[in-house]
Amino acid sequence: MDKENYIKQEIYRTNKTFASLLIISGGLTIIGLSLLDYFATPHFFKIFFIYRLIASSLFAIMYFIYKKVNNYPEAFLIIGTIIVSSMVEVMILHLGGHKSPYYAGMIIIVMFLLGLLPISFTLSLIIASIIYGIYLFPILIFDKITDINIFMNNNIFLLACIISGLMWRYLNFKFHLKKLSVEYELFQKTEELKKYSVQLEDLVQERTKAYKISEAWYRSIFDNATDAIIITDTTGKITSVNNKFYQMYGFDSKSLQNASIELLEPSENKEKIEKRNQRILNGETILYETTHFKKNGEKIYVEISSRALDIGDKIHILYFCRDITEKKRIQEQLIHSQKMESIGALAGGIAHNFNNILTAILGNSELLLEYSQLDEVSKKKVRNIEGASRKAGIMVSKLLSFARKDSTEKVPFNLNDVINDSAKLFDGVLDKKIGVKITLDENIPFIEGEPNQIEQVIMNLIVNAKDAMPDGGLIEIKTNFVKIEDKSSHFPVYVTPGNYVVMSVSDTGTGIPDEIKQKIFDPFFTTKEKGKGTGLGLATVYGIVKDHNGYVSVDSEVGKGTCFYIYIPASEKIAYNLKKPVQPVLQGFGNILLIDDDKDVLQFIKDLLESHGYIVIAENNPLNAINLFKEQNKNIHLVITDIMMPLMGGEEVIMHLREIRKDIKILAMSGYLDKPLQNLHLIIDAYLKKPFEKNDMLFTIKNLLDSNKKSLPFY
Repeated sequence: MDKENYIKQEIYRTNKTFASLLIISGGLTIIGLSLLDYFATPHFFKIFFIYRLIASSLFAIMYFIYKKVNNYPEAFLIIGTIIVSSMVEVMILHLGGHKSPYYAGMIIIVMFLLGLLPISFTLSLIIASIIYGIYLFPILIFDKITDINIFMNNNIFLLACIISGLMWRYLNFKFHLKKLSVEYELFQKTEELKKYSVQLEDLVQERTKAYKISEAWYRSIFDNATDAIIITDTTGKITSVNNKFYQMYGFDSKSLQNASIELLEPSENKEKIEKRNQRILNGETILYETTHFKKNGEKIYVEISSRALDIGDKIHILYFCRDITEKKRIQEQLIHSQKMESIGALAGGIAHNFNNILTAILGNSELLLEYSQLDEVSKKKVRNIEGASRKAGIMVSKLLSFARKDSTEKVPFNLNDVINDSAKLFDGVLDKKIGVKITLDENIPFIEGEPNQIEQVIMNLIVNAKDAMPDGGLIEIKTNFVKIEDKSSHFPVYVTPGNYVVMSVSDTGTGIPDEIKQKIFDPFFTTKEKGKGTGLGLATVYGIVKDHNGYVSVDSEVGKGTCFYIYIPASEKIAYNLKKPVQPVLQGFGNILLIDDDKDVLQFIKDLLESHGYIVIAENNPLNAINLFKEQNKNIHLVITDIMMPLMGGEEVIMHLREIRKDIKILAMSGYLDKPLQNLHLIIDAYLKKPFEKNDMLFTIKNLLDSNKKSLPFY
């Protein structure tokens, strides 16, 4: 900014400030001087007070307008001058005109505006002209001059005051401009000094090795560092530490006398310490991570940057130590979370393909039992196949729950109700020597999810607790509502801020060793004997809770017990009850287009539907199916399509079908969904999860076709 603009800016800023003060002080002074009216002209006091009240009100209005506009201070100064001068002139005309002693009010206005306000000479001349014009012209127009001496005396005195004020304002303004000019030059010099100061500071930092640092400067940086600083001699003996070191390690100055830095590290690191010191003394700067012990024996992870320094002609080693214990813990949790996500993706892919296989095995087993003339031995073998398939289906369902691929309809419900319902099943699971204590917070809000899955979480945790207490003990289930803030240190760091319903399931069992805590949620990981556990219990818990946008944490101490905490986001939705539809008759009729890339599943469903009266067109290529639907869509009552298919996904197939015919009934099916089910509801009429019971498919198809009011011809 150049000098001219700087001066203009400062004058404008000053005018803005004084304009605001003038409006406030002027309005108060106008009312305050009514005391003068009371003693000087008591018979005009009331009318003069009204004039003053009007003028003061105009000043108040002007003040609010000025605050809103916050600009044009010169205009408001002129307006204020006009208002107060007009008020005084009206009083002069009421009280003797050219003989009125109230002409002194004009002098007061001149003194106030020209003597006190630091305004420019031009603005002063305008204001002086306004004041004198408002005084002179109304007297010449409305008053009869009877005493020319008094009239001339008053005018000369008023003009003398105006001229004196203008001269004062001219000189004062010149002085003000000179002052601003000096201030600008001083400002420029200050900026230059700041620039030179910054350059000097940089220069000092660059030449630190060439000059000795003053003790005060050194100690200020040393003691206010955010990392612990340790300085040792070449043998490792500690010669100096900063305040952060005492805070981080808990030592006092007496404890460190003649102490070696080796005492902070585990004894097995002695060889590493010697090698590091040798590298440092050879001139290397080393950044490494290690573990240190605090005075109370607690182990912490530290990141250390170290190098050799030449201080006072002696070689010392400087260590910057940063506590990364919390960072390590978060990294481990992140790595574990990523590992679980990777395992989940793998599990989802396996489950998807396996569900197609199970659908064909289970479906054909049902058809064999229902429609084939088998002897009892063969039927028993088919039932064994069917039973094994169902068990495999349960395992796949657990895998899908872990992988968060098993999309279900989520509804709001009360967690306490699910716990109370689950408690009815405990007797069949727990031994008599195991007690159960349930403490529920009756004021918790609803959560949103799938009640059956949450029940599965509860039962898996109960079974896990039971297995941890072979000699008996106590299982305690609690619920409560928590609000987690950004700085809620007593909650797990990975739980995002928000409102949660927390369920804790604790036991008094054997506890979980530290070395396996990071593995307990892995699929198929188990500490039980071979044949006594699948290793999917806690993996299923993890997957279901994640699918509910929740979190799982565990506290455990060997020999004292374990407590699992389940954090599920609170919901503001209202719970509602779902009633199962009445199952219709299985037999039906209609033309169905069936699309599935798995030929075994395709054949099974085709056989099933044709055996119950339906006419089925089966296609394992979705592109061919779309072309066929274009030609014959008027004769097709229902389309059944898989979701996960090569060439073209089921969702894209459905969108093409809807473009051809919007009202076509569509039943979707899949081993898993990679998108939430509620999104699919926008484009489909029903959904079945593989593997499914044949009756479930028949009931669903019958309901869909019965809801279609339009009767189409069959072929």
